Amino acid sequence: MNCRTLHTLALLAVLDAHGAASPTPLPPPLRLLTAADSVLVVSPHPDDESLCCGGLIDSARRAGARVAIVWITNGDAFKWDAMLVEKKLRPRQGAYHELAQRRIGEARAAAAILQVPKDSQFFLGYPDRGILSLLFDYYYPGVPWRSRFTGDEAVEYSDAFDPGAGYNGQDLLRDFSSVVDRVQPTLVLAPSPQDTHPDHRAAGILAWRVMDKRQQLDRVRFWIVHGGRRWPRPRGLHPELPPKVPPRGVGMEWEAFALDDAAVQAKLQAIRAHRTQTKIMGKTMLGYVRSQELYSRTLAPSKSNPCLKPQRCEFDNPPIIEGSSL
Repeated sequence: MNCRTLHTLALLAVLDAHGAASPTPLPPPLRLLTAADSVLVVSPHPDDESLCCGGLIDSARRAGARVAIVWITNGDAFKWDAMLVEKKLRPRQGAYHELAQRRIGEARAAAAILQVPKDSQFFLGYPDRGILSLLFDYYYPGVPWRSRFTGDEAVEYSDAFDPGAGYNGQDLLRDFSSVVDRVQPTLVLAPSPQDTHPDHRAAGILAWRVMDKRQQLDRVRFWIVHGGRRWPRPRGLHPELPPKVPPRGVGMEWEAFALDDAAVQAKLQAIRAHRTQTKIMGKTMLGYVRSQELYSRTLAPSKSNPCLKPQRCEFDNPPIIEGSSL
């Protein structure tokens, strides 16, 4: 009996201990990762890499695989965080740049915990809360998108992958494609367009476009962090529990990646490295530390994919976590 089978039996025992009369069948396992793999994690904001995939990243590195992370934004438009940085109800624009630098540092700290080398960490620096607009309404150069938080119309971070790149879809697609060229991934982990956060949806569409053009969609697995109202459930730290399929992910073809104790602890420490976020949403963020991580072979349910459209897909008045840069 192999360790993955033992882990599955242990999960079923946990479910039984929590009073589940007929536990939901577990998804089939994601394939094992080896030293021959090159994994690219697509993270809309600093912290998503840890929430979605921290356990797999740690497991892949211990198996000898190469892992790279590309952050699409620096998370520079979360007003609640900026208020903490500035200690004012109305932060100045400079506070959002300072927040971004702080979050870059936290992302690097989390990546170090997960043993991702610095030369495999790529910060694109595109506008937080603006990625969906770049892919649809501001795709072509000429009239760049302007962030109402930072006031920027181009990538202004000196340590970005391509400083000075315009806030438009063409530049974003070019930079993301360049990262894929450099990493040559055998596995891409990207957010699903079913995720209710617009930056997450956009990052998933971006990965889908690029990998589809390369005829390598079979290498992509999709994840969901913002899975619907009051998600994840239960909140707080429950590493003994398996994750449930989020409401937004019903009908997708899920696979499970089992985490050993070392991977669970590495993921927990990586999440805690994102101090600006955990100060506000710590209990919610700890809810993503489970005994498995779920990844889908499909980017959306086959019969319904409303979040592929550019408009807001679920909430007119989203809760704080949906308005965050998480």
